Amino acid sequence: MKILFLEPFYGGSHKVVADGFAACSRHQVDILSLAPRFWKWRMRGSALAFIRQIKNLTEYDLVFATDMVDVTDFKALAGPQCPPVVLYFHENQLSYPLEPGEKRDFHLGFTNIISALSAEGVFFNSQFHRDDFFSAAKALIRKMPDLRPGWILDKIRGKTCVLYPGIDFDSRGFVTSERQESSLDRPLVIWNHRWEYDKNPKAFFNVLEGLKRRGIVFYLAVMGEQYGTVPEEFKGIEERFDAELLVYGYQEQVADYRKWLAKGSVVISTAIQENFGISVMEAVAHGCFPLLPNRLSYPELIPEHLKSDVIYRDDADLEARLEHILVQPQVYQERAAALSAHAAGFSWSHMAEKWDEALYQSFIKSAGWVFPVS
Repeated sequence: MKILFLEPFYGGSHKVVADGFAACSRHQVDILSLAPRFWKWRMRGSALAFIRQIKNLTEYDLVFATDMVDVTDFKALAGPQCPPVVLYFHENQLSYPLEPGEKRDFHLGFTNIISALSAEGVFFNSQFHRDDFFSAAKALIRKMPDLRPGWILDKIRGKTCVLYPGIDFDSRGFVTSERQESSLDRPLVIWNHRWEYDKNPKAFFNVLEGLKRRGIVFYLAVMGEQYGTVPEEFKGIEERFDAELLVYGYQEQVADYRKWLAKGSVVISTAIQENFGISVMEAVAHGCFPLLPNRLSYPELIPEHLKSDVIYRDDADLEARLEHILVQPQVYQERAAALSAHAAGFSWSHMAEKWDEALYQSFIKSAGWVFPVS
């Protein structure tokens, strides 16, 4: 099958997913992308930009669009020659948390709803995200003064499926002895998330500062990509953690990034928005023990018998759990190994086959669309 992959925000996790699937799929996947900036304008205008770039749409069996593509615009511009279009939701603009002082643009959220209605198939990157989308969509429709199209939600729901993204992990290049022979004399705490407000860096650094004041020793690796304005919480980190900070900033080379993950003892999320958690699962696959909040997509990604070790209740609980790991890291090695094996199952070498089958089913069912709810 020949697939046209439309990614209007080709950066961060969106880029990782597009590249990972294209590299590992058994299908031919051609990526058409736009630079990762001006995301609101991408939602408004990416369909126009893509239509101008596509030379022959009829040579494709399927179009795979991500959530910043207005599918209704794209299909209208493509006309009768348009092959079936499936829509993949990394995020949605119905429930994405707003920055302080920002007002929600309901037009963008409604674009997500109508795009899902127009697509032949709709995929979400977690069960949490699918549930969150329908809850927020229902709330938005209720705000309409009249002609509320509640019927469209059942129509959309019937063609949805959860399709977890793959992660960047090559078990052939992962040597466990690299962890055992680490020269670090303290546990290494990993931050590998975007430097943005929705990842809640304030809570993360507050917890670390509390432990530092009490004399708990650790090293710190602050990685992750930066877009636009960097939150205030990142400013002065090099001074505040001068004795702990080993790496500060985005790692351009994948090998360098993996090296730091392999040295890590624990990866922490304090996020207020996360529909899957690619960076967390990458770190876990490389042997880091995760501490994750009891919210968002995280609970569904952790095996049931390990949730009580991984999932924390609040910031105070996080600080207590982290202190225990930093003081006695050896206690967590066996559980970290079990979690690593679990997370490695999300690597593209495993997930690409699931994506291939799901998209093939989308193609062969495009005439009728009875889509199984997973």
